[in-house]
Amino acid sequence: MINNPNSGFTLWLTGLSGAGKSTIAALLADRLREQGRAVEWLDGDELRRNLGRGLGFSREDRFENIRRAVYIAGLLNRQDVITIVSVISPYRDMRLYARQELPQFVEVYVDCPLQICEERDVKGLYAKARRGEIPSFTGISDPYEIPEGPELTLRTAEQSPEQSVAVLLEWLKQ
Repeated sequence: MINNPNSGFTLWLTGLSGAGKSTIAALLADRLREQGRAVEWLDGDELRRNLGRGLGFSREDRFENIRRAVYIAGLLNRQDVITIVSVISPYRDMRLYARQELPQFVEVYVDCPLQICEERDVKGLYAKARRGEIPSFTGISDPYEIPEGPELTLRTAEQSPEQSVAVLLEWLKQ
């Protein structure tokens, strides 16, 4: 995929909060820009803040947030922009929708055990969810459906962010 500099595609990073999606996405975007690639990064938190106002965390609202991300990624891809989307996207049907709508779609499962995600949680969201202060929190009171056939799985409990990005870049070259 990466060998054709004039071809846009979407790298869809999915995983639990704290798994490392945003860290990997930021590093990857920098590396691709260093190679002269046109890259945009759509971060789940920023998408919610800027385009998802008024959306909650019901299944329907989460799906609407994903629809918006897919729409933007599609626009960027048509302009030959590599689009990195880092969103939890907890349900398989959401990711299937993205795969069906985006012609060049790469699902990257950022796999990290829940316990380690909780240890990494600088915002204290997991603790709040465990106390019942955050309803419908993925991994605690709401499910995360593990991808069944991602193109790539990054195991961030075993790899540094730099190692994960190196694995991803090598995979893209293949």
